Amino acid sequence: MAAYERVNYADVEPVSGAMRSLTESLGSEQVGVSFVRCEPGWRNEPHDHVSDDHEEVYVLLEGESTVVVDDDSVSMKPGDAVWIPPRATRQIRNAETESAFVLISAPASQCRTTTCTNDVDSWSADGFVG
Repeated sequence: MAAYERVNYADVEPVSGAMRSLTESLGSEQVGVSFVRCEPGWRNEPHDHVSDDHEEVYVLLEGESTVVVDDDSVSMKPGDAVWIPPRATRQIRNAETESAFVLISAPASQCRTTTCTNDVDSWSADGFVG
């Protein structure tokens, strides 16, 4: 059995017309990953992640869009990423052209270093080596 999972977003059924959640197909236990292809003028419902304590990162791959975080409109161009804490309300408001996002979510960590190994409820956000 392989030590990884691979999935193509095109093979995953869309939710809400635009979003394809890759998390279950990948078997991820801590990180949520979704691909969103937004039609011109598309908007999702404003929401937060207080109840599941998830922070998110939205990365715009193509097009132009605005992500509204609480009352701030964040203009996005390809390559831009925005981090959003669990308590903040967020909404994608797509521009007049198609756009594509990758959305990443994970439990908000109280431990952001690899030195917090004694807390079983924490995880490290900087364990990448490269």
